[in-house]
Amino acid sequence: MTDTSAGPRLLGSAEVRLLAAELDLRPTKQRGQNFVIDPNTVRRIVRESGVTGSDVVVEVGPGLGSLTLALLEVAGRVVAIELDELLAGRLPRTIAEHAPAQAERFEVVLGDAMRITEVPGPPPTALVANLPYNVSVPVLLHLLALLPSLERGLVMVQSEVADRLAARPGSKVYGVPSVKAAWYADVRRAGAIGRNVFWPAPNVDSGLVAWTRREPPATTATREQVFAVVDAAFAQRRKALRGVLRSLAPAERVDAALEQAGVPPLARGETLTVEDYVRIAEALDDQLPQDPQDPQEAAG
Repeated sequence: MTDTSAGPRLLGSAEVRLLAAELDLRPTKQRGQNFVIDPNTVRRIVRESGVTGSDVVVEVGPGLGSLTLALLEVAGRVVAIELDELLAGRLPRTIAEHAPAQAERFEVVLGDAMRITEVPGPPPTALVANLPYNVSVPVLLHLLALLPSLERGLVMVQSEVADRLAARPGSKVYGVPSVKAAWYADVRRAGAIGRNVFWPAPNVDSGLVAWTRREPPATTATREQVFAVVDAAFAQRRKALRGVLRSLAPAERVDAALEQAGVPPLARGETLTVEDYVRIAEALDDQLPQDPQDPQEAAG
């Protein structure tokens, strides 16, 4: 008889491989499928995320359910967004088998995390995910924009992407993802993850990125307008703003806007804070796009 009062039984290497064999699953690079096979790693991710029983957690790319089960140990509710129909179809049964006492607090959504427009149930408060590495930045930015109820999160991404997301102005890797993430949240590196905890082992290192929601900068410009300036500033790295922003406005307007914003015309995009970009966008207001961008806006 099953003990429904027990916590979830997490997936180890043998269980992951058995599930994959049952589904005749061959992980593909195209969808960034690398499944975590180490229970200690998923528990560490959940611990670092700070999720509690009062949280409604969104998970992206749950795969076979390794991290999902660890989240159900502590979270009040978990909604998993899965693009792969085969994986999404098997996941509820895996949860019922390994976490019967928590199964009613779980829901899977079949869909593309970059294209969803809502998440069912109560407003989510946390995002915890092993994001598909080929789309990690646009997925993160889309969900931050779509779900203002998200208070914090922890995501696993490729190590270099983690560095970029958490980079500060002046850093060699500071760029579009750094600035756009800073619009929504305070972002920091939260550790590294070895390759041997995955099956199949990826050929890149992984990193954890933690973030805490903050109010976006107070501005009369829209987010889309600010992001248009950011995209233009980094279209040609290491070039002076005075030159690269001419893709948005005539030279004299760019010069006047930079002066109004208090930004030196020969400054480079990688030295500016998100607040600097806000002031430039305000000064260039009538030159910038007025229509909302696609949710998959360029993430750089």
